[in-house]
Amino acid sequence: MKVTVIGTGFVGVVSAAIYASFGNEVVGLDIDENKVKLLEKGQVPFYEPGLQDLLLEQQAKGKLTFTTSYETAITGAEIIIIAVGTPSAADETADLRYIFASAKSLAPYLSDSAIVVIKSTVPPGTLEKTIAIIKETSSVNFYGASLPEFLREGSAVQDTLHPDRIVIGAESEFVFEKLEELHESLNAPVIRCKVASAQMAKYTANSYLATRITFINEIANLCEKNGADINEVIKAIGYDKRIGQHYWYPGLGYGGSCFPKDVKELAAYSRSIGEDGNLLNRVNEINKNRIYRLLEKFAEEISGFENKTVALLGLSFKPNTDDMREAPSTKIIPLLSNLGATVKSYDPMAKYSALDSDRHQQYSSIEEACEDSDVIMCVVEWPEIIGFDFSKVRNNENQFFIDARNQFDPEKIKKMGFQYLGIGKR
Repeated sequence: MKVTVIGTGFVGVVSAAIYASFGNEVVGLDIDENKVKLLEKGQVPFYEPGLQDLLLEQQAKGKLTFTTSYETAITGAEIIIIAVGTPSAADETADLRYIFASAKSLAPYLSDSAIVVIKSTVPPGTLEKTIAIIKETSSVNFYGASLPEFLREGSAVQDTLHPDRIVIGAESEFVFEKLEELHESLNAPVIRCKVASAQMAKYTANSYLATRITFINEIANLCEKNGADINEVIKAIGYDKRIGQHYWYPGLGYGGSCFPKDVKELAAYSRSIGEDGNLLNRVNEINKNRIYRLLEKFAEEISGFENKTVALLGLSFKPNTDDMREAPSTKIIPLLSNLGATVKSYDPMAKYSALDSDRHQQYSSIEEACEDSDVIMCVVEWPEIIGFDFSKVRNNENQFFIDARNQFDPEKIKKMGFQYLGIGKR
């Protein structure tokens, strides 16, 4: 099949490379000339394990090309996948301008019986509006569908090759069969559903996982007051098969490009249809305040951050990515600076030059970042950080070690001479 993927961000590039690996003729389309030039050279403009090798392999086989031309990309395409960004607007609703701009631009070149698929995360009703925009220009018979993605940054290639399920929202048997054929190589369960159901499925999955993180953070708050240990609580409840021990992440709250965005947008959507006081709105507010509350607690326990040097380890929002969107570090560094601290940071992949100042400087090694530090704060569980021997950077008897992800053995850290502070435990 000839497949066009509009948008060469995280979802677009991964999808284009994977579809090409199935033997399809795939064109990646973007209006950003610099990004397309990089991709044409086989260079991925972001870090994602395994993606660059896959990209180069499919380009070498002639299965994957990139262009800035809608005419080149859309003409003759059987399936057009829209995977452009849908950032949250100021009112926290999904900003759909790039979806609609793509629809308007592709319309003149659309072939008869082509399928226009929205892979971007969008609220119900978006596909109908997109189809209406296309029909303003195009008179050919075409179809619409929703094909939400469920990728995790840091493992996107493997997630795409080994998905839990393929969700297809459509109204036509032709569309279901065509999209099932596109994904046949994956040998994954296919869920056929209404378009609105497919769109809600993506929001629901991420919002549930975000709620799970928020819930365990609320329990961690209680544990800190009553002497319980949140890790022991998680272990105890995890034996309940209805609950399980997976995806309990007490810490700084959820971040990244998906969870904050999707919870905000689903909460905003709920308000727009009269469901103002629901759980989603509360989860959104609790997560927004999580880091502020934790830093206040830590400040009390270390007698304030003023005139202290803090080594902040981990800048990206999670391991195995350089993505800084909604990363805890982007909130922590300015807050610590405002509290009078000097911040020295480290991350193996992410760069945070935007906040470099006399109060913050990023270093290329853990040793450099921790040198002369009064506080070491581990924010992201990169293997380089978890596996580091912190006895090497122990420098004074009042040095604090803040384990913001509960990844370290408190007793081992204390034996090194640090004063240990974790989440949900005394």
